[in-house]
Amino acid sequence: MKRKLVVGIATLAVATALSAQVDYDSAPNLLKLPERIHLGEVAGVATNSKGSLFVYTRTGGGNATTGASRTFTHGGSRLFEFDRTGKFVREIGEGVYGFLFAQAVRVDAQDHIWVVDRGSNMVIEFSPEGRVAMTLGRKPEAVSDAGRGGRGPNPGTGVPGDTFNRPTDVAWDAAGNIFVADGYGNARIAKFAPDGRFLKSWGSRGTGPGQFDLPLSIATDARGNVYVADRGNRRIQVFDNEGVFQRQIAGVGAPWAICISPGAHQYLYSSNSNETNSMEGGEIYRLELDGTVLGKFGSAGKLLKEFGTVNEIDCRNPNELVVGEITNWRVQRIRLRP
Repeated sequence: MKRKLVVGIATLAVATALSAQVDYDSAPNLLKLPERIHLGEVAGVATNSKGSLFVYTRTGGGNATTGASRTFTHGGSRLFEFDRTGKFVREIGEGVYGFLFAQAVRVDAQDHIWVVDRGSNMVIEFSPEGRVAMTLGRKPEAVSDAGRGGRGPNPGTGVPGDTFNRPTDVAWDAAGNIFVADGYGNARIAKFAPDGRFLKSWGSRGTGPGQFDLPLSIATDARGNVYVADRGNRRIQVFDNEGVFQRQIAGVGAPWAICISPGAHQYLYSSNSNETNSMEGGEIYRLELDGTVLGKFGSAGKLLKEFGTVNEIDCRNPNELVVGEITNWRVQRIRLRP
């Protein structure tokens, strides 16, 4: 009887938390785009330490922009920078070899900009000045090279360590180690040293602990633990820095994009989106790192303060989120009320 009472109280606490609505606002017309530049599906959003906003968008490809002295032909994705007021600053990586199908953009502790491209199977690091600093992965060649393989195969799977199959996200720990969610094709997490050397990987397709059904987003906390949005299994899995399974967080829908805020008290944000029906779900959850739900906000839709498949969340400021939406082709800055 006592056990049933404890379980009942715990269930009630979760239900109460899940029903708690967080008050929030969204500023209209956040981005000021130049004439003839448009956003497509917003796959990635990120901010740097100065408040600049970076947007990685799927543009459809084949667009030509004529400059003062030459014409640029863009691929399927473009990376834009805006200042903290939303004013357009510049385009980064015009004509870069690896820009095919945007998936995510992140900014590390040194303000380096990292893009994850699902089409080219690459993760590309840019310096704050916009120059390519490092690449991980390799764009598929028009002519296959069966003799070429990645270094350091993933034990037990035969997946080359530094070769991706439609990667989805990137994160870092305090030591600068790089974690890549190699999501759509390989269903694993790959770990690299700060200089890009492959160290190890873990995961396979499945439903058990440490297995994934589309690891779509990844984040790390201050202790170096790795959080993975395992969307197909409707859970967030938590691992230590070496990939040892710790626990899972469920009850927050199908996690599509996750983010962990910095600071002494870190929060976990997770978007619930439905790929087959973008009008289902749509809310964003605010959680403690142990999985306790503090509240949620938003719903699926096309109006201001509604969401259309949130593919990435930036939570550098835990009370001011930036979200990128795929089906609504836009960026919203969400301010949470105390």
